[in-house]
Amino acid sequence: MGSINKVILVGHLGRDAESATTASGVTVARFSLATSTRVKNNQSGTWDDRTEWHRVVLFGRQAESLRDYLRKGTMIGVDGRLQTRSWEDKDGQKRYTTEVVADRIELLGGGDRGARAGAPKREEPSYEEGEPTAAPVGDDDIPF
Repeated sequence: MGSINKVILVGHLGRDAESATTASGVTVARFSLATSTRVKNNQSGTWDDRTEWHRVVLFGRQAESLRDYLRKGTMIGVDGRLQTRSWEDKDGQKRYTTEVVADRIELLGGGDRGARAGAPKREEPSYEEGEPTAAPVGDDDIPF
């Protein structure tokens, strides 16, 4: 049997996405995503929230089209894979980081919460009862 490297996350952005363009002209967006789990504290009987932070990187056309919407507090869904990269710091020490390389991002929630001033407002689609509440955004959905 082969191996699987698959990550699916739903959470809130911890900060605005930072975007840049590589030397070859590819747009890259990086951001942190918070996911939370409620866990019962056995000693006090109360429920505690445990938050995990994930580094996410998005490449190409999705990074270009979503950079105005990837704002602190925005709820998104991420579908991707884990990747570890290494580099040498200024002291010559080898450093490593593991991040989620997103293949697909879905904007979740409503309104223009987190949108940059002057950015185009996102039209919320109207769904009939029983249809999904979030519209997926993929390369085929981008009009340019």
